[in-house]
This record gives sequence, C-alpha cells and structure tokens, in this order.
Amino acid sequence: MLTSLQNLLIKQIRKLKAAKQRKQQERFLLEGTHLIEEACHHHYPLDIVCYTEAWRDSHSELFRELPHRSNHLELVSEDVLKSIATTVHPDGIVATAPRLATPPPSLPLKGIGLAIERLQDPGNLGTIVRTAVAADVEGLWLSEDSVDVDNPKVLRASAGTWFQLPISVTPNLSDFVRECRQMGTQIIATSADAGETHWDVDLQRPSLILCGNEGAGLSPELSELADVQVRIPLANQVESLNVAIATALFVFEAQRQRL
Repeated sequence: MLTSLQNLLIKQIRKLKAAKQRKQQERFLLEGTHLIEEACHHHYPLDIVCYTEAWRDSHSELFRELPHRSNHLELVSEDVLKSIATTVHPDGIVATAPRLATPPPSLPLKGIGLAIERLQDPGNLGTIVRTAVAADVEGLWLSEDSVDVDNPKVLRASAGTWFQLPISVTPNLSDFVRECRQMGTQIIATSADAGETHWDVDLQRPSLILCGNEGAGLSPELSELADVQVRIPLANQVESLNVAIATALFVFEAQRQRL
C-alpha cells in the first residue's frame, strides 16, 4: 500500500489538478466510482487507478474489471487518496486517463447542435453536457478560450454523460458557424433583446444554437452570423438565466417540437 504523500507517482497525479499539467501530461483525472464505471462501460482506457482498501472491499465486481481496463492499479492509503482527489470527501477511487483524439461531431447536422463561446464555469459545462445527452443533441462545439473540457468538475457535473457526447474545441468558432450555414443549417443566437421567443422558432429544422459567456453573452461577431435571434421570456424583471438552464430550455423545446 502506498502511504507516502511524497511518492513520485502520487506527486505526478496530484499535478493533474492544474490545467497546464493536464496539457503537458496529456492526461486528466477521473474521480469517483460512477465516473470509473462509465469509463469502463464506454471502453475509455484508464492509465493509473488508485483505490483504497475500503473501496476495493465494497466494489468487488468493478475491481475485478479494472485490470482489463487500466495499465496500472495502485492500492493507497486514505490520506494519499485525499491528496490526489479534487473533492472534500472522495469515495475511494481516483484514476488518470489519456486525452484521446476523439472524432468531432458529424456534419451536416441532422438535428440540434450547440456552439458555446467563452464558457468559463466547469459546472455549467458539465451540466450542459448532461442536458445535451438527455435531449439527444448531436454535438457540442466550444471556443478554445472556454474552460477545459476535461476539467475534473466538468466530468463530475456531467454525471458520466461526458463519454457519450461528441465535443470539439474549435480555434475559430465564427468560421465553424459559417461552414454550418453553407451546409444549410439554421443558426440560432440567444439574445435577451430578440423579438422572437424560443417557442416561435422552427427547431424541427437542422439547427445550431449559439450560446455565450456567463456574464457577457455572445460576442457581436457571432450574433451577427445567426439567421434568427431568439430570447427566453422572463418575468419579474429578471435580466437573464444561467447559461446551463437557458441551454436546457432550448434543447428540450427542440425535442418537444420533434415528438
């Protein structure tokens, strides 16, 4: 059992809490039983799996699967596991996984896609991923100045759906939107000042929904590329909604129209 917080392997894993290190090592953290289960279910490879004795004894079935899904298993003390975890009360297992070059979402869109600019909060991104999978969204495109896709909080907030949604980080989101327009995709921008609501627009057409930064919203450049601007009607002088909630309303309205 590894008990030293100064162990070189543990130090290397601990560094993955930082975005710079995830980029350098081309690895990220998967924390908690549910995410490990989902990674195994979707055949996502694992590198190093650290687990406590108590976790092993209470998850015997998953533990038997880990040698077939990972390169290295390491029994660690509770203190060591806490040192590499990003949560206050980890449930006994943390793994590292490689950043894989996954296929981008397919084009042209047949249904609904999401393009999000300068998203900063990892909890918002994880919630959007979870919502998108539940609403059968075909893919998510992020501007490269958004939060890291494999930030540990993104993965946790996605509740394991991260492995199901095609996600692409796009160096030039405006060029991508223009490409979609040329393919006949309807481009929809979210705007608090729009005349039409999200109930008015035809979401049965192949559509790309543009969402913006939590505070500033969409940039003028991206908004101007839209075929239609739409808003979510709000009562009681509420100025705006959380971006994850607004996205959920749009994608589930699209699902409702398609039923």
